[in-house]
Amino acid sequence: MSDADFTSTRLFVDGPLTEGTIVPLRPDQRNYLKNVLRFSDGGALRVFDGRSGEWRARYHDRGKRDAEVTVEAQMRPQPAAGDLWYLFAPLKHARLDYMVQKATEMGVSRLMPVTTHHTQVHRLNLDRMRANAIEAAEQCGVLSVPDIAEPMKLGAVLHAWQPSRRLIFCDEGAVLADPLATLATVPRGPLAVLVGPEGGFDAAERRQLAAAPFTTVLTLGPRILRADTAAVAALALVQASCGDWRGFSA
Repeated sequence: MSDADFTSTRLFVDGPLTEGTIVPLRPDQRNYLKNVLRFSDGGALRVFDGRSGEWRARYHDRGKRDAEVTVEAQMRPQPAAGDLWYLFAPLKHARLDYMVQKATEMGVSRLMPVTTHHTQVHRLNLDRMRANAIEAAEQCGVLSVPDIAEPMKLGAVLHAWQPSRRLIFCDEGAVLADPLATLATVPRGPLAVLVGPEGGFDAAERRQLAAAPFTTVLTLGPRILRADTAAVAALALVQASCGDWRGFSA
């Protein structure tokens, strides 16, 4: 991330991107660059598509409604794809927006809405979720945008689960234990993190999750966290202990 440029405007566009590619912009993207940021014709920006790295590009206005960018040179290659899933009980709009943005910033590769007994929100706008993920990636220098999965019931998720992916189950009712010590026992390999709804998991769900052979039960300390706060706390712990925060030194 040391080569990231946080002073330039960044825009997520359709790829693939190569030198000389001309990418038409959607009306909302044109409006953002021309009317919000006051871009002039030929203005420089950075573009990325989640697969081809980050590229320097030029904005060109093509009349009252049309605009495009011309891709010039690659500024950062695409990093190796992460493999961390985040499973969550759907939240109300503002808090769901926040959670999606923070999960994207934390390097999640797949967002999976899961309905549970105490889930309060049963209708999700997946396009809104993707827009929030893209906005977070544009603003913080991330070059990948997580996949957005269709909502599934918790039982169906567990039934279809591939045991090779370890599921970190954040259980507010578990006996308190050092979360870093717990995560130190997690085997290397693909991971997923599960955080429940505001009302928590019911007893049957907790028993089912704890009994699954692919599950590691994790506590998040002595306080009950809101679901969106728990997302940031759990993902930070997992990335630092088992994920892509490891192995760095000053």
